[in-house]
Amino acid sequence: MNEFDVKAKELSEKKRKEALVAEVKADFERRREARRSIENGWLLNMRFLSGDQYCDALPHGGIVAEEKKFYWQTRRVYNRIAPIVDARMSKLTNLRPTLQVRAFSDEESDVQTAKLSSAVLEYVQDAVDFPRVAARATLWAETCGSAFYKIAWNDKGGRQVSVDANGVPVYEGEVCVSALSAFEVFPDRLDAESIDELHSLIHAQIVAPSYVLETFGVAVEGEKQTGENDALGVYAAYATDGGAGVKKESEGVLLIERYVKPSTQYPDGRLEIVAGDCLLYEGGLPYLCGDRNERGFPFVKQDCLRLPGAFFGQSVIHRLIPLQRAYNAVRNRKHEFLNRLAMGIVAVEDGSIDCDELAEEGLAPGKVIVFRQGSQPPQILDVGGMPAEFAAEEEWLEKEFTYISGVSDLARSSTTTNVTSASGLQLLLSQDDSRLAATMDSVQQAVQTVGRHILRLYRQLAGNARLMTLTGENKRVQLYYFNASELPTADIRFVGEVAATPAEKRETLLSLFTAGLLTDEDGKVPKEHRNKILDAFGFGDEKNARDISALHVAKASDENVLLLSKEVDVEEFDDHALHVNEHTRYLLSSVFEKGEKSEVKERVLKHLRAHKAALQKNEVGECTPALQEIKK
Repeated sequence: MNEFDVKAKELSEKKRKEALVAEVKADFERRREARRSIENGWLLNMRFLSGDQYCDALPHGGIVAEEKKFYWQTRRVYNRIAPIVDARMSKLTNLRPTLQVRAFSDEESDVQTAKLSSAVLEYVQDAVDFPRVAARATLWAETCGSAFYKIAWNDKGGRQVSVDANGVPVYEGEVCVSALSAFEVFPDRLDAESIDELHSLIHAQIVAPSYVLETFGVAVEGEKQTGENDALGVYAAYATDGGAGVKKESEGVLLIERYVKPSTQYPDGRLEIVAGDCLLYEGGLPYLCGDRNERGFPFVKQDCLRLPGAFFGQSVIHRLIPLQRAYNAVRNRKHEFLNRLAMGIVAVEDGSIDCDELAEEGLAPGKVIVFRQGSQPPQILDVGGMPAEFAAEEEWLEKEFTYISGVSDLARSSTTTNVTSASGLQLLLSQDDSRLAATMDSVQQAVQTVGRHILRLYRQLAGNARLMTLTGENKRVQLYYFNASELPTADIRFVGEVAATPAEKRETLLSLFTAGLLTDEDGKVPKEHRNKILDAFGFGDEKNARDISALHVAKASDENVLLLSKEVDVEEFDDHALHVNEHTRYLLSSVFEKGEKSEVKERVLKHLRAHKAALQKNEVGECTPALQEIKK
């Protein structure tokens, strides 16, 4: 190929990239315009939540402030939306499920796989501070109706494992989970109800030019992002200061990532990343996060209230805005009426007194009023008493807030004077839970889907030699050295289908103990269960370290692993009853179903017989060698 052909090919490639950049940006603008009215609703929700409640959304975009009709009108804000959102956030945060994998069956291999998967999820939750990420996503969902989790792989995360030829550190990599607002996600269809129904999805965000340079190695000039020209619906351009919208300017770069689902033309899908006029990346979808181990979108959606035939959910704030307007109006008109009662309305005959002086100073106590001789003296008009309609309307609106939001006075920690029985209080709590059931279900499904994405990314990218250090049961440090291919991707069942608060869990444990389900035939709590119960009540700290039953169970589990390759002697300080139970459970697993495991089974049986013999000697009163030495 001569020099002319090389230049022609380079020119053709340059034009292709420029056309692709233009097409991605045009696609983004079309999606942005298609959901303009939806974004206006989100902006209005944010204003009402923050206390700026005398405003409205324009049909063609933007938020406009409402002016007073009369200069004397009172326009205070009595924000009932903010405490309702706080109460819902508290409830949803307490009932968020934990990312722990439950064994698919009681076989030993499934139990060990579940423990490994739970350890990975626990490690990632701590590494990414998942409770904080989930709380941020829940707040966005409560405000705008929908929020999103983005699960990606960070090549610079985790521990440093080596240094390359240029002296640059090489890391083992780690999963990164971030919460995205609905302003940043642009689907190709607004009538799709889930991410799986989409053909393509755009993630757009404003980032610093230094981020683009550091991540992609391309220098892009930043632009002023203001309330009029930023591409994300100006959600970041408004901050509230005492109820007034304040516009802020910042310099950034619009980063557009377009994800396209796998198809016949592109079996691995497509990912195109554009910033400014530069094409930063193009290629297949990077992650095998689909249900059948195929490439998919690394996003999970969480809704506040689902809507049929709509991609974005609806916020509870949207339903409360008409009530909040009416509530502000009633309270303000009520205070205006009280002002009239307190200040009075004075009727004055024209020319009888100096009206300007009376208007400026009012009717102060002890004030001497001089009026023209022969005229009528000023008098205060009788405006009557406070109409009963004000109190009735205010009470009705407060009940409507409870009915629509699904949060009662009990959930907001207010005193409920008309309910005194325990059964009545429990009924109110059950009603709160039932009203929030739809939102709780969305939170639970989103968190569990995030857990599946984490395990799938680990299986794909964590490698065949991964080391983790975690605190296991009873604060015992455990090392996990595993192959990522051992992690499950399909048969994953999570713990926490029935979410409960810590207080409810403790109450359940007390009920089980009262019913005798946690005790043996002698009415005593077994040693192996005692620490777990204390841990559930918040007392599983170093003060209970003197109870070593859990250590014996852990030692027996370690012996089960060692017996796969060699014989293990019985120690004289072993708790033989606990060891017998643990080794018997191991023998009943599916490890010994195949014939080639017969030698392993024989070693375990020999070890088990030794424990039983030692246990029998202790029962008949024979001393162990250690006790004989003490007696001597």
